[in-house]
Amino acid sequence: MTAEVLKYTREQVESMELAPGAEHEKLEGWVPALAREEDLRAALEKAFDYRGDVTITLKSGERIEAYIFNRHSGATLADSHVQYFTPNAPEKRSISYAEIARLEFTGKDRAAGKHWEDWVKAYNEKKAAGEKDIALHPDTLE
Repeated sequence: MTAEVLKYTREQVESMELAPGAEHEKLEGWVPALAREEDLRAALEKAFDYRGDVTITLKSGERIEAYIFNRHSGATLADSHVQYFTPNAPEKRSISYAEIARLEFTGKDRAAGKHWEDWVKAYNEKKAAGEKDIALHPDTLE
């Protein structure tokens, strides 16, 4: 038995329907109100999904610029914690939800505006303008 290979022209591939991408909230610059326990838990879930740094202000007044990479939600705030990295320390750190007074989405959201449809649109515009050697290049981090 031989495998049948489907061959498409470039025009056929470019005209195929694209699946819609996921919509992400615009969190950059957001400072959530943390009046209730549920508010803090919801904000920390969003901080976990955020692809930028956040600034955590502790009840002691200490401020921590961090990238949250993990979290554990326990029965109480004291049983819950987030794990994070800071720019000045290479080791993982952890803080209890109960110690957090304020959360700010201060870092640049590295995933904002990175939608496949946007890239395809830009690609097609460059192609229509006659550009050659069009390729996908990552954005700079700065």
